[in-house]
Amino acid sequence: MQNVVPLEERLADASLAERRGQYAAEVRRLIDAAFSVMRATGDIDPQVRDIVKTAGLSNQAFYRHFASKDALLMAVLADGQRQLVDYLLSRVRSTSDPESQVRRWIEGVLAQARNPAAAEATRPFAINGARLADRYPDDLAATRAELLTTLAPSVRALGGRDDDASFVCELTLARMNDAIAHRRSPNAQEVEHLVEFCLAGVRHGT
Repeated sequence: MQNVVPLEERLADASLAERRGQYAAEVRRLIDAAFSVMRATGDIDPQVRDIVKTAGLSNQAFYRHFASKDALLMAVLADGQRQLVDYLLSRVRSTSDPESQVRRWIEGVLAQARNPAAAEATRPFAINGARLADRYPDDLAATRAELLTTLAPSVRALGGRDDDASFVCELTLARMNDAIAHRRSPNAQEVEHLVEFCLAGVRHGT
């Protein structure tokens, strides 16, 4: 006998699917609004009222998805991290040569400081890095570990160790954050010098 889904269940499923789409759109608007407000203020502590106003939503919509402002901030961080990881992976996977992969990884990170729009969007996190690390140590450690997975295989392929990859990552991020915090765009010579410095360090370690 054919298994027929009762009408009420099909209607309920359709209603739930519509509501999921609506809620997903609301979350996206809140994340984008938080980015926008933080970019405008340069602070990682935007007011909820400013976020919901920018998003064109209500406080009720905000708290339907986020238990607190900190929860939204972590969603913003995760969203930015996901975009950066995907971007770096696409650069690394565009070549099979490990040295070129490390080069493209470093250039990709510093591109965040060389692109004016990306730099301004990232600036609140660059200038508040210490506060974020103090407030969310476990979350930031997890995001840093995820970021390292996009670099470590290439460093190991060159004969380096995981801590070599960590050094390259930390140095590159520090240079990016310093440039963004001071609204300075690294020039091509600075990027090339950092690449050669990091590659030389990996080679020396081997």
